[in-house]
Amino acid sequence: MPKRITIIDGHPDPDPARFCHALARAYAEAAEAAGHQVKRLTLAEIDVPFLRSKAAWEHGEPTPAIRACQEAIAFAEHLVIVYPLWLGDMPALLKAFFEQIGRPGFAIAAGERTLSPGLLKGRSARIVVTMGMPAFIYRWYFFAHSLKSLERNILKFCGIGPIREDVIGLVEGSAKRRARWLARMATLGTAGG
Repeated sequence: MPKRITIIDGHPDPDPARFCHALARAYAEAAEAAGHQVKRLTLAEIDVPFLRSKAAWEHGEPTPAIRACQEAIAFAEHLVIVYPLWLGDMPALLKAFFEQIGRPGFAIAAGERTLSPGLLKGRSARIVVTMGMPAFIYRWYFFAHSLKSLERNILKFCGIGPIREDVIGLVEGSAKRRARWLARMATLGTAGG
């Protein structure tokens, strides 16, 4: 059954040679070929302002670009988030994006103080993180802390689940390895998962 999918390409560098862009493209092309409805948000091409105060987060108006991103997320049944690990976390641009998207009234209930204020229930997600280190080191030694923070403190808090993840280590490695990951993304895109 076709799904409505929004892909969030969180690599801040617009250079099309970035592997994150290739992963997002492979997923999108396969999903579209399989009949899924796909929207793509490439953050390197979107003006994402930084929030600087609680008042701006709670009462500020999203820019037209952010409102369009919110509409793409509201459209989706499934989100695919692709980003590189930078300094042990998501890039600042992606964090700023989630702060803008996560405003009260859109992603979480306004004014409520509960452990589950999420307004984006009914959506699943897949997170794809690329990194230079081996993936098992990130999971074993660093406990995938930033990935777990994104899952628990942002996505689940907004009501999104279930959440699946792919951690791609040694991205500067062989072309053969990259080809296997691109094939995996195409398989996931075809399935809408």
